[in-house]
Amino acid sequence: MQRIVPTTSDRAAGDDVTQAESRTEQLPLWRIGITGGLVGIMCCVGPTVLALLGLVSAGTAFVWANDLYDNYAWWFRLAGLAVLAALVWLALRRRNQCNVAGVRRWRWHLAAMVAIAIGTYAGLYAITTWLGTFA
Repeated sequence: MQRIVPTTSDRAAGDDVTQAESRTEQLPLWRIGITGGLVGIMCCVGPTVLALLGLVSAGTAFVWANDLYDNYAWWFRLAGLAVLAALVWLALRRRNQCNVAGVRRWRWHLAAMVAIAIGTYAGLYAITTWLGTFA
């Protein structure tokens, strides 16, 4: 049996939106922010994960991370920013809000996504730097 969900045009003005429907209206703040921050710091996290898995030595991972961070850090940061922008665009596009009015409507959510991405980047940078002291 097929369940029919009324659209916004089918609802009366006084109808409440169910919790499941309102959840689909929200932007996935945490997933987008963490993904953008993780891609931005992948230059340090990648070699660290390889060392923690035992695939490379700690010294090799330290050298790779320093080389990647010193020479390509801005490329990784730009990639993280591009991933963040693409995911925001996709999320707004799914909600038919990919316009100036939609950005204004979601501006606090978008600011939270950027803050989460920066926090993820800073946290992972601190952890990888701390782990680098043991190499």
